[in-house]
Amino acid sequence: MAGRNGASDERGRLAADPFDYRVTKQGGVIVSRGGRPVMTVGGRDAARLIAALQAADDEHAQHLLARASGNYRRGTERGSTAAVPPESR
Repeated sequence: MAGRNGASDERGRLAADPFDYRVTKQGGVIVSRGGRPVMTVGGRDAARLIAALQAADDEHAQHLLARASGNYRRGTERGSTAAVPPESR
């Protein structure tokens, strides 16, 4: 199990179906996967994402894009309440 900075792609999904991104003229970032846009990041978040992507290797860039798109968490993480019914919380 990897931590925040040592994220892992144990199932190989990021390698099999990688994210792509494009920086717009206005400084936003369009994150896409499978040729379809999945998220647009703007403002300060886009500036931070661009800086991080420029400094990252390919594997780390995939994790950054997955986090930016919100497509990294599926409720199986420790401490998650996603699988707990609302009346039990």
